[in-house]
Amino acid sequence: MLCLKGLIVVDAFQAWCGPCTTVVDLFRKVRNEVGSDLLHFAVAEVDSIDALKKYRGKCKPVFLFYAGGELVAIVRGANAPLLQKTILEQLAVERKALEHGGKCVVVQDRAFSREEGYIAALQE
Repeated sequence: MLCLKGLIVVDAFQAWCGPCTTVVDLFRKVRNEVGSDLLHFAVAEVDSIDALKKYRGKCKPVFLFYAGGELVAIVRGANAPLLQKTILEQLAVERKALEHGGKCVVVQDRAFSREEGYIAALQE
């Protein structure tokens, strides 16, 4: 999925709470408005995907934005206006990158960087 051309928005959820169904309508609305082949949505159960294990045990939904196979944005919580704004902004950036050969700005999930740094310090 991450090999697709364009922006991929992933609803990272846990099995006990399921994907954020309230956001599905927002995704459909945005997709219909922009009508882009460059916008893709997916759901990923973090309990069954090792690469997403750091998102386990969290009770609020997490939306991961990928472009060019890299993480470019993260939205925590089902904040519809913020999700819509982030989708439109990141889609515009990805379009520009594809049209003009630019690069995506890769982000780190800072919430986990701090935790991982703290754990590493404790282990030393």
